[in-house]
Amino acid sequence: MSEISETTGGVVWQSSPPGSIYDYIRVASFSLGPDGRVDQWSRRAAELFGVDAQEARGKDPVEAFMPAELRDRGHRQVKEVLDGREWTGLVPFRIPGQAGAPGLEQPHGIAEMYVMPSETETGERAALCIVVDVRALRRIETDLAASQAIFGQSPFGFLLFGTDLTVKRANQRFAAVFGGDADDHRGRSVHDYLAKPEADRMTTALRRVLDTGESVNDLRITGAAPGARIRRHWSINLYRVHSGSGRPIGVAGLGIDVTRRQSAAREAASARRNLALLNEAGARIGNSLDLEATARELLDVAVPGFCDLASVDLYQGLLTGDEAPPGRWGSSHDVGYGAGSAELRRVAFASAVSDTPLRTDEGHGPVGDGGGPAPIEVGAVHRYPFNSPTAGALRTGRVRTVPGGEGDLVRSTLAVPMVAHDTVVGLVQFSRTKGSEPFGDRDRALAVELAARAAVCIDNARLYRREHERALILQRSLLPPGDPEAAGLDIACRYLPGTDATEVGGDWFDVIELPGHRTALVIGDVMGRGLRAAVAMGELRTAVRTLAQLDLEPAEVLSHLDEIARGLGAPIGAQQSRAHKNRGPELSEVYLATCVYAVYDPVTRRCTFANAGHLPPVLVEPGEEALLLDVPPGMPLGVGGEPFEEVEVELPEGSLLALYTDGLVESRDHPLDEGLSAFKRALADRARPLEDVCDRVLTTLDTGHGEDDIALLMARIQGLPAEAVGDWRLPREPRSVGRARELARTQLSAWGLDALVDTVELLVSELVTNALRYGEGEIRLRLLRDRTLVCEVWDAGLVQPRRRRAKDTDEGGRGLQLVGLLSASWGSRRTPRGKTVWFELALPDGGPTAEPTVDQLLSMF
Repeated sequence: MSEISETTGGVVWQSSPPGSIYDYIRVASFSLGPDGRVDQWSRRAAELFGVDAQEARGKDPVEAFMPAELRDRGHRQVKEVLDGREWTGLVPFRIPGQAGAPGLEQPHGIAEMYVMPSETETGERAALCIVVDVRALRRIETDLAASQAIFGQSPFGFLLFGTDLTVKRANQRFAAVFGGDADDHRGRSVHDYLAKPEADRMTTALRRVLDTGESVNDLRITGAAPGARIRRHWSINLYRVHSGSGRPIGVAGLGIDVTRRQSAAREAASARRNLALLNEAGARIGNSLDLEATARELLDVAVPGFCDLASVDLYQGLLTGDEAPPGRWGSSHDVGYGAGSAELRRVAFASAVSDTPLRTDEGHGPVGDGGGPAPIEVGAVHRYPFNSPTAGALRTGRVRTVPGGEGDLVRSTLAVPMVAHDTVVGLVQFSRTKGSEPFGDRDRALAVELAARAAVCIDNARLYRREHERALILQRSLLPPGDPEAAGLDIACRYLPGTDATEVGGDWFDVIELPGHRTALVIGDVMGRGLRAAVAMGELRTAVRTLAQLDLEPAEVLSHLDEIARGLGAPIGAQQSRAHKNRGPELSEVYLATCVYAVYDPVTRRCTFANAGHLPPVLVEPGEEALLLDVPPGMPLGVGGEPFEEVEVELPEGSLLALYTDGLVESRDHPLDEGLSAFKRALADRARPLEDVCDRVLTTLDTGHGEDDIALLMARIQGLPAEAVGDWRLPREPRSVGRARELARTQLSAWGLDALVDTVELLVSELVTNALRYGEGEIRLRLLRDRTLVCEVWDAGLVQPRRRRAKDTDEGGRGLQLVGLLSASWGSRRTPRGKTVWFELALPDGGPTAEPTVDQLLSMF
């Protein structure tokens, strides 16, 4: 319908031509003056006769448009109309602008005309003419006859849907399938014929055709006719229907029953699918020695190509290395197995319909806590009841079919034992949900073949399982737990082991928090492979963390590490300086290592590097290309005899720092120079999120060679903002204690940390007082706010403060005890010009601040 723009006095004014018969019949009008000539000419008349208004006005319509032999009669009719008589009839007219064939007359059409008398403003007689092209009427008659023939005689079902997607017309064939007369279906929707999922698909398709005008061909719909139990398949074609003006008025649908064709195609497709599944299984299953991966590969092949849900259970004894024969059944005296089957572990589950495990054998599932059947999670250890079909399949080594329960999603399940070398190693269950085809004999044979192929691969993988698990446990224990975090740094890291499942390498990295919101970044590589290299790496990593807590300079840390590396494996009681000379070449090779140790200060954005024979770090500054930092490499750890050098570099805000091991940039097929160049190119897009940069590096470079471990540690420099740092210098005089409290109070208030003011004032007062009494030179006070609050007091004295227990008679000596009691942590470190004493407090979380207990306070005395 057209939009209603205005309603006045009960008269409805349309903003566009009305949607009715006038869309198909073009009605034109013009008027004749008292002299019988055209004085008004409508646009429709110009379209019908092919003459515009300027040319038509003032002409005699009889002379202009009628054939010569009819003009006398036409003049008489015009005269009669001007005398006051109405007239209607068929009038031939010439079509201007269309020339006839040579020797023939000009073509003409036939118009039905209604002429009625009218009057001018001066009272003179005139006439108004309404004209309809008869050819349009004939076309309508032809179209209606053709439409009636299609709807009435077609062997296919036809429906016409309106713009509201309800049925406006149905043919007799459709009514014969769904019952009733054709007129009984008017006003119904697709939901009256189809189940909701199919009805929703059909509604979506109808709406898309109506909105876009794009036809839909061969839309497959499944359903059942009323009173029929057999599911039918229809091929639906949808087309948008338009009015004469081009306005969409609905959608026409043609439905063809393709049930038999579908059955034949399904049989052929099933045979092709089974052959393709076997080919795919041979290519995909057993590509690794990982047992769970092999089980998942089986399910990746089976779901959804063969079934809707599938799971793999393996005997727990085989997974844990127990050599007891699988499939053992316990007697009533056997506590371990008396409840049913031997223990199995669910190692894989896949579903095309649900992400949660389902019970696939109603009444015969695994024994749950309540004694009844329960779903099994991946990784869960369970047993099947003795009389269940699944237990029978395990016991006999033959496939069993388990029907689904009433109201369950699952229609049926194939419980297939996994047999390798005449030994049952587990059970795979293939399930199809209601709405899918039931399992046939061909499907059973295919299921047995798939399970047998997977069983052989799983049995091979089991032989390597024990060593592989040990290697993984050791490897994971030697890496930093969780995602590293550091003040002023955005950190991302990756570790890729070599491809040999029984070997681990000596690559490691670490991120260590230091006092003053500083961070130590460490990466290293113990030469050699195997468990001995991994153990050496673990000892060195532990030593690095211990030395880092002493807050030593990077070069000192590497010097101590060198001594430790040279002492690894030495006989107990032997002198380290002598013992290394007597060690065999194997120990010397295993306990040589390379390492980079860097300390980053987020306040100054300066980073101090020391290198022990490792590849240089890579720095990417904003707007610049990646470059290798010139850090003197030094000798590897364990060689000894050479000091290590330090290099301090200022890192611009937003720059990217990358530490890595040689496995990332070097392999047999790619020399070191090519790998370093490719690594620098991969870091070019530094603006991306750091995790994405790591992934890009690993996908761009050749990281799949598996020849060596790969460790990658990346950090984006952010620095502490200036407003997060308070830094003051105080003269060496007693009033500086009060000035320090005032500065701390003002800064904490500006940061909104009023809850910490009292504690910080007290502790700052203690540290500044100690600097005045026992330190030297100018005093410096610094507050740092990041994830925690750090307070530092600097002076030029070299004597480190030492916490001691004061005697009952002592009037002082309890300041550091108070600092240790009220702060989260505290300590001191050497600086190039003296020392720094610091303490750290957690930021308030909105809750009440914990106060020291009476016992804690009394413990200071």
